Amino acid sequence: MSDPKSVPTSRTDDDLDCQHAMPVAEVDITEELVRQLLRDQHGDLAHLDLRRAANGWDNVMYRLGPSHAVRLPRRAIAAGLVAHEQQWLPILAPTLPLPVPAPRRVGKATDYYPWTWSIQPWFEGGAVGNAGWADPTAAAERLGRFLACLHRPAPDNRPINPYRGGPLAERHEMTVERIDQFASDINIDAHLAHALWQRCLDSEPWNQPPVWLHGDLHLFNLIQQSGRLSAVIDFGDICGGDPACDLAIGWYAFGPEHQGHFRSAANSEVRPIDEATWLRARGWCLSIGFTMVAFSADNPSHHQMGRHMVRSALDAG
Repeated sequence: MSDPKSVPTSRTDDDLDCQHAMPVAEVDITEELVRQLLRDQHGDLAHLDLRRAANGWDNVMYRLGPSHAVRLPRRAIAAGLVAHEQQWLPILAPTLPLPVPAPRRVGKATDYYPWTWSIQPWFEGGAVGNAGWADPTAAAERLGRFLACLHRPAPDNRPINPYRGGPLAERHEMTVERIDQFASDINIDAHLAHALWQRCLDSEPWNQPPVWLHGDLHLFNLIQQSGRLSAVIDFGDICGGDPACDLAIGWYAFGPEHQGHFRSAANSEVRPIDEATWLRARGWCLSIGFTMVAFSADNPSHHQMGRHMVRSALDAG
């Protein structure tokens, strides 16, 4: 990316086409393209086996040999997110109790590919969203400790993401609209959803300095190997703000019998997770759940996760 100010630096919940499906790639990222980038910029790795591993809304991932991954933006809005990972993950990684994909090398824009890209570590295992927890108690404690370490005060020059970590009130209009639009589709009571949302909205707001946030913490960004939570990936939405944004995962990733383990382990150095913070986390769970339902027409696994988030937030009573 030749000029970081020329592209957006955070994606939005509404940054999708009218079909509510995965956006079309702005660059066709093929194996031949990735191989050429490697030859031109990291020739000592260009001979390694290369195969496509994942294709998301924002990035394409290739596995490179046994221990590397190549992560490339597929559209301009993601370029700034990759730049955030390149800047901040090498600083944060040594302070965290689980591996994160801090770039090992950085690739430059060229005349045939317009953005910076990364060579990251490859993490063996699979996404928790595909298999569920092997040991939910241990996972709750392990993930909670990770967030306790991550949720420390963020510096003034942190990435700014207007769609993550702010007051719930900033999500009010979109959440109300999505409750009205999708409640019947997922067979939940819209009146109960509106009442819960208002209750979360009325909770005491975060009044401390912003803390570091993952920003997009969900079950498909958690890696499990041999039954153990082993890595946290995809930090494109990294920013600072209210920890309730990340803590939302506690409301749907674990049953009531394990949430206490998660909440206790996630107490950060800023302050314990009080009832207001836990209630705001419930609001984030509800709101993001409806967002996933709204924009997953071509992704059944994410649609199902969105339904589960909404139901988990409501079923807590």
